[in-house]
Amino acid sequence: MGSLTIRLAELDDIDAVVEQWVRLAAGQREFRSHIHAEENRTQIRESIVRHTVSDTLLVAETDAIVGFVMYTVESGTFEQDATRGIVENLYVRREHRQQGIGSQLLAAAETRLAERDVDSVALEVMAANDAARRFYREHGYTPHRLELEKPVENDTHSKGDE
Repeated sequence: MGSLTIRLAELDDIDAVVEQWVRLAAGQREFRSHIHAEENRTQIRESIVRHTVSDTLLVAETDAIVGFVMYTVESGTFEQDATRGIVENLYVRREHRQQGIGSQLLAAAETRLAERDVDSVALEVMAANDAARRFYREHGYTPHRLELEKPVENDTHSKGDE
């Protein structure tokens, strides 16, 4: 393995990042994510292109791209008392995990967000993904808001109708 570089993504990186996002989304299904992987390939490609041209996508590269992080400054309709950065996706290829790459990607995204004058950084993690929750907790993230979900079953909609 070559030395690790964390850098801004370039247009030539898009295909590799799309493939890794598809792996990320497929893996999140294990933790009850509702997002389909392959079915969202076109949408994520468009998002990755936007992140690339707006300099909000970093890649971790050795001899090839081994991970990425997408981030942005939150914008919405409501005025808030804080400016938040959002880490949208963080992924490291399975065979490259436990080497500090995710930590370096997260730190680099946090630094870039701090340069954009955010007050805090937020992210989402699947509740059932204990390893991801532990990783973020070790990096100082604590629960801020919890999303609760319950299946709805009735005569017109049930789990079997998906």
